[in-house]
Amino acid sequence: MKFSIIIPAFNEEALLDESLRELKESLEVFLAEGHSYELILCDNNSTDKTPEIAISHGAQVIFEPENQISKARNRGASIASGDYFIFIDADSFASQELFRELLGKISKINVLGGGALVYMKTNGLISFLTLHIWRCISRLFLWAPGSFIFCQRDLFRSLGGFSTEYFASEEIDFSKRMKRAAKQQKKENARIVILKNPIQTSNRKLYLYSLRDYFKLVVSYLRHGEAVLKKKETLPIWYDGKR
Repeated sequence: MKFSIIIPAFNEEALLDESLRELKESLEVFLAEGHSYELILCDNNSTDKTPEIAISHGAQVIFEPENQISKARNRGASIASGDYFIFIDADSFASQELFRELLGKISKINVLGGGALVYMKTNGLISFLTLHIWRCISRLFLWAPGSFIFCQRDLFRSLGGFSTEYFASEEIDFSKRMKRAAKQQKKENARIVILKNPIQTSNRKLYLYSLRDYFKLVVSYLRHGEAVLKKKETLPIWYDGKR
């Protein structure tokens, strides 16, 4: 079996060398079991050394000029050839245990796709509780986090990839569509799973943005709903370029 590891990246030079080095060590799990993988990074219009760092680690680099996470994921997937696509954020760290669990699941049951639980170092009670609540929601609704989401190649193609209507939360929309596909394949016992082993992700946004910034986003969402997620200018936490 072949796995395509797809990383969307915009100005990630600060963490990318470390994350790719650890990722390649963890991916040895696939090689040990007789599988293969390819490493693809989509440079989402970076102005730093992101593409050079990726190339130094043996990654294929493809360019997406418009700063949009869903477009970067889709662009990376456009050259992928694996049986499964695994999307990992550039500031996240996947362990060997996570990949072993993934292999164990897909070898025993018909897993169409899914994700993993997210952990990060928190800097206060509010961020700790928010992250805990998200993990509960992820388990309950089978919503995969953007930092680690995987899908069978054929299903990804049939779903048309990530929706480019969204500038944030595109992974939740994609999770919902994967779940509907699993229901349609009920006779084949198709499943969507959230893996128990976590993906560790950077906590930099907890320091780059204040509680007031997050509160404004929540209030905006409560007032305008999903329309907030479909406009880049209403999502500075994702798109103002701070790293």
